[in-house]
Amino acid sequence: MRDAGTTPSWRERALVPVLLSVGMLVAVVSSLGAPLIPTIARVDHVSLDVAQWSLTVTMLVGAVVTPLMGRLGDGPQRRRVILGGLALTLAGSLLAALPTGFTGLVVGRAFQGVGIALTPLAMATARDALPPERARHAVATLSLTSAAGVGLGYPLTGILAQYLGLHAGFWFAALAAALALAALAVVLPPSPQRPKHPLDVLGAVLLAAGLAGLLYATTVGGRWGWASGRLLGLVAVSVLLLVWWMVHELRTDHPLVDMRLVRDRSVLASDLTALLSGVGMYVMLSLVPQYIQTPESAGYGFGASVVVAGLILTPFSVASMVSGRLVRLVSRTVPPGRLLPLGCLVCLCGTALFTCVRGGLWEAFVAMGLIGLGAGVTMSVMPALIVGAVPAHETSSAMSFNQVVKYIGYSGGSAFSAAVLAAHPGAQGLPAEHGYRVAGLAGCAVWVLTALTGYLLVRNRRPAAPSRKVSESHEPAPGDGARRVIATGTADTEAQR
Repeated sequence: MRDAGTTPSWRERALVPVLLSVGMLVAVVSSLGAPLIPTIARVDHVSLDVAQWSLTVTMLVGAVVTPLMGRLGDGPQRRRVILGGLALTLAGSLLAALPTGFTGLVVGRAFQGVGIALTPLAMATARDALPPERARHAVATLSLTSAAGVGLGYPLTGILAQYLGLHAGFWFAALAAALALAALAVVLPPSPQRPKHPLDVLGAVLLAAGLAGLLYATTVGGRWGWASGRLLGLVAVSVLLLVWWMVHELRTDHPLVDMRLVRDRSVLASDLTALLSGVGMYVMLSLVPQYIQTPESAGYGFGASVVVAGLILTPFSVASMVSGRLVRLVSRTVPPGRLLPLGCLVCLCGTALFTCVRGGLWEAFVAMGLIGLGAGVTMSVMPALIVGAVPAHETSSAMSFNQVVKYIGYSGGSAFSAAVLAAHPGAQGLPAEHGYRVAGLAGCAVWVLTALTGYLLVRNRRPAAPSRKVSESHEPAPGDGARRVIATGTADTEAQR
């Protein structure tokens, strides 16, 4: 890390903008197909729940690959891992852009999911390569790019698809990935000189198999029957695989994810709320664009274009960025135990508004603005709780696992919303309006559970074993570290090092 008193080189000055562009690209790519799901279903002659896999598969691959790349990126291979991950994202964008049919699109979207793992690595790079004051602001901004990117990706996808065709958005992603790869190759600093550990291949296989089984069960539940023997058997096998994975992670010397870190209540609260809030967010991010694109002849919907469907997420993006800034201002006086459930309750209000009142487009815009406002609060607090509770050398692993459970929630919410709509068929091969109400009520229940989880775990948190050397004369009170992290963007870098 460069000393704070020396003049930064041009590469160091360019590093933060390039890392932010990569973070924004990853967020855009992860949401690129959402407004196109009705169009994909129509063009490729598949059902809506099958077309939903063009979004779900990206989240699933991201959830599996993130801990793998996080572990590899902790050591001397970080530069190679980052550039390789971005190259695979570029390859996936090119494959999705080509007219290869639905199978080629899904495979391309799977490769794009590798890019999701780049955001935690970008945070780790900023912390290692920049002086404390610049690292704080860089990490804080990177933590909000996921929300901003979703808000940018949806309208961008809509505009490109409306005027240039279904695959234009993927061509744009390929161009952006190529430019980012070239820029990173120039400004990315050398990898940190840390010990190289063996890769936990068994852990990766167990995690991938367990998650894929659960998500597939959610998708086919409506067709197989939710009480059918083969569905229950698939769920049981998937759960057993995930339990095996957790036991394996606790016993192996070099785990994919250090599950022992989850014993800290702040980390546990962050991970559980990331999982649940991911479900709640993507239920709405999937439902709202589909609803407003439904032709009025179905008895509901607004027959909106794909451009309008994309623009519906702009309030989400703007509100999440604004609320993230507000959290940094109020965090010195308001403890995380209140901020985390407060954000969930705001999201609950937005979800309830769409569920109960859908008479006009403006109500959908307001609902997405409220959800973005609450999501910005929760996404600002969760990383701060983790960074304030774990040792510096485990930050990348802990943040990667938080990213994993968040994208598990995203993919689960995406698959769940498709399953609910498929279980409520209506006229013209479209879902019945009642299906949207059922999915919305389920989303409300998720937000209530998320708020209770965050409130109880953070409020009743006991002091964990110190993860850093702490002066005997000043033992920090529970929540002090997280409050300081929220206010500055990350933990005190010098103390961590």
